[in-house]
Amino acid sequence: MWQDILQKKSKARRKAGSKKAKKKRLDCCARKVKAGAKVWPSAYASGRVVQCRKKGCANYGKSKK
Repeated sequence: MWQDILQKKSKARRKAGSKKAKKKRLDCCARKVKAGAKVWPSAYASGRVVQCRKKGCANYGKSKK
């Protein structure tokens, strides 16, 4: 009886562990900003990510001067 309980718990742990193993991939803007930011994550960096998403990843960081 107790062996069945242990087997169920171990199966549940394996399933939970597989969910944690998946990494959340950063989008283009987050990668761009993270590469240039000194501190990640920060309020400043997240604001830059928002601005990048508004302009589009291909256009962000290209000045018109």
